[in-house]
Amino acid sequence: MTDEGSACELRLARHPEAGQLTALALRSKASNGYDAAFMARCVGELTVRAEDIAEGRVVVAAEGGRLLGFATLGLVDGEAEILALFVEPAVKHRGIGRALFVAMAAMARAGGAARLDVDADPHALAFYERMGCRQTGLTPSGSIPGRMLPRLALDLDPD
Repeated sequence: MTDEGSACELRLARHPEAGQLTALALRSKASNGYDAAFMARCVGELTVRAEDIAEGRVVVAAEGGRLLGFATLGLVDGEAEILALFVEPAVKHRGIGRALFVAMAAMARAGGAARLDVDADPHALAFYERMGCRQTGLTPSGSIPGRMLPRLALDLDPD
């Protein structure tokens, strides 16, 4: 699949890419101005797991063999959640995040979900709102005790 808004190709991640995707997630998160101590606490949560790749739940955006971004979908019993969505800092604002979001929504819809949820980094809140998500509450960070993240949802069209 190719996104019309950019020259990147969207495809399922491959097992050997887990380390590269984890490094990409860490670079992307750090580009929001977080310090080294904060980032060290996020490593576990941002690590791309082999089982997610094996289950076909990680979509990457690539261009000429270079990984530009990725997203991971959690889908259980018709409930869908974006578990990760990261874009290489040097290529932000090129439509890659949008293409990955659209792919996650399509996968969720195909999996029978009526809604797509996401716990957003506060720096990504405006992005998710532009994608049509609405804030539904707050959820505790999985990495930083006491930190709350915006919880958002997108109602999925059955089409």
